[in-house]
Amino acid sequence: MAKKLWMIGKMAFIALMMLVTFCSGVWGALALWYQLPGSTLTRAIGSVIWAIVVIALMAIAIHRRSWLPLAAYVMIYAVLLLWWASIAPSNNRSWADDASHLLAGKVQGSQVTLSNVRNFTWRTDEDHDVHWETRHYDLDHLVSADAVLSYWGSAAIAHAMISFGFDDGSHVVFSVEIRKKRGQQYSAIGGFFKDYETILVAADERDIIRVRTNVRGEDDYLYPLRMDKPAMRALFLSYVQAANKLTVTPAFYNTITSNCTTIVYRMARQIDPGLPRDFRLLLTGYLPEYLYEVGALDQSVPVDELRQRGRITERARNSKPGDDFSTVIRAGIDEPSASVMR
Repeated sequence: MAKKLWMIGKMAFIALMMLVTFCSGVWGALALWYQLPGSTLTRAIGSVIWAIVVIALMAIAIHRRSWLPLAAYVMIYAVLLLWWASIAPSNNRSWADDASHLLAGKVQGSQVTLSNVRNFTWRTDEDHDVHWETRHYDLDHLVSADAVLSYWGSAAIAHAMISFGFDDGSHVVFSVEIRKKRGQQYSAIGGFFKDYETILVAADERDIIRVRTNVRGEDDYLYPLRMDKPAMRALFLSYVQAANKLTVTPAFYNTITSNCTTIVYRMARQIDPGLPRDFRLLLTGYLPEYLYEVGALDQSVPVDELRQRGRITERARNSKPGDDFSTVIRAGIDEPSASVMR
């Protein structure tokens, strides 16, 4: 009986080693595909050669019942990891128009000056008028913070942004995004393999919301947040601090660990250390339910009603050039009394 259990354990261990080798081999092939210097052909050849070597070593290990091929694999995998660790983010690349400038901020008391606030006029993703502006904000006049979620396919995935409103009716939206190089397309898988740097965008609502609803065909929702003014102010300043840090210390975007929601969560935890972790911080399409449960949304009505009120897609699509875009998209959404805790 003991011998049988030992054999079962040995087989299970071997199967586990094969699984680990296979998974790490797949990761290595993708890492080479996304980061190996050179042309598409060069990257493809590198990935294929890596896959052949991994499969050959696994086959030899099984056929000869030897650990030596796996030991050899560990050595070449260690070399791959050293190469991977040497790949550093950079702010010096040929960037797409909408990611060509980095946000920076100066804070003097309640006065904040933001450089490189984006205010593009979009006709298509490729056809747009480029405007980068310097804007000034007085945090003593900050009155609201809204979560904006933009869906483009799955109900489980959305891009999350925070829009801050002032008592003069102006708004500025902060959005953590991939910093695309010129001609580069988004890939969720590439986001795991250092394919994008991170950029923190500050933009006019007419720019950053309307490009999603009117140009890219996304479905957007706006949720007024229940935050007291000190918390709103602290969150605003944490965005400014994060933006300034990226100007001197570039960082890679990661689809799971460093995305539009996880970064906001880490900043919010500085304000409320008790904020719970939750799978909805990854499946961002379900973020409204999370915000509702932690009391960040108005709980006097069901979350489904908040979602229905907050759908701004049609209002954004029907807005006219001369309209006050921020006022138009908020028609029907209950304002400050529910959204701000005084």
